[in-house]
Amino acid sequence: QVQLVESGGGLVQAGGSLRLSCAASGRTLSSYAMAWFRQAPGKEREFVAAIGRSGGSTDVADSVKGRFIISRDNAKTTVYLQMNSLKPEDTGVYYCAADTHNYGGIFRLSSEYDYWGRGTQVTVSS
Repeated sequence: QVQLVESGGGLVQAGGSLRLSCAASGRTLSSYAMAWFRQAPGKEREFVAAIGRSGGSTDVADSVKGRFIISRDNAKTTVYLQMNSLKPEDTGVYYCAADTHNYGGIFRLSSEYDYWGRGTQVTVSS
């Protein structure tokens, strides 16, 4: 079992920054890839960023490339999403996810992730 708890969301003006954290417990964080997804009202959940087990490989959606950075601290069992130059279209609930069954690679499909947090709300005002 893996428990994921997101934090760091909030209300910010366009152009501002936020750093999301995802604290993991239950199993060794370094054993699996992690990702962030988001869901805006009335829209489907979409991939934001993913990071491999050691942190050596990352993938970021084109919509946030150059603005968002994913990182991890396995010693602290935490994954981060640094969000800069935020735009109103970044508004949504941000979810942390863990892939505990693939032994390698990072994926954009939500179906590849088997544990999810409850999400944290990010609202960007114009």
